[in-house]
Amino acid sequence: MNFVSVGLLLAVLPAFGGQQGASLAPIALYSQFQQEPPAGVLQAVREELSSIMAPMGLRFEWHALNAVRGQEVAVELAVITFKGRCDLNHLALHGTHSGPLGWTHISEGAILPFADIDCDGIRSFVQGGLLGVRAELREAMFGRALGRVLAHELYHIFANTQHHGSGVGKAAYTVANLLDENFQFDEKESAALLTSRTHELLTAAGEDSLR
Repeated sequence: MNFVSVGLLLAVLPAFGGQQGASLAPIALYSQFQQEPPAGVLQAVREELSSIMAPMGLRFEWHALNAVRGQEVAVELAVITFKGRCDLNHLALHGTHSGPLGWTHISEGAILPFADIDCDGIRSFVQGGLLGVRAELREAMFGRALGRVLAHELYHIFANTQHHGSGVGKAAYTVANLLDENFQFDEKESAALLTSRTHELLTAAGEDSLR
């Protein structure tokens, strides 16, 4: 699998040293949408991702992939593609979806910082649940669902693992997992992120920025 065609030079800063408990540098997320989402959905995606990752100290800076000039620098990064329509048009009471809701790219056993989120699949999966709530709440709840699938894929990338747990990193979701108010990483998933090389690099870079 070859990703040279992405056409980016997204540099990764070296980071050395650092002390435990330091303020972490942000992770750069470069996103692209096959169809631009409503503002309410996008805001909910970002807020949900921030909420899930906050206990591990991970925070994110979002960038549009089509605005990248090839000179960007980041300590850690991921490129996220939202496939299909990330809106709520034409909801149906009974939807079916049997495939993956998102996936992370792997090449020769190595996890790459590229992930895809299937907006059409997620909408089809949760649309019955969305129709059961007031219309004004649906964009936020759909964005919550997208954000949780995104957090799952970023868990694979930044914990550098193909294994699954029982929280946000679990192998299969229910509609309730995606739409209910609270859903977080379990203890082992959180530990995997807290002890990852990504966390070490972000901690060191955060310390360096304070000197």
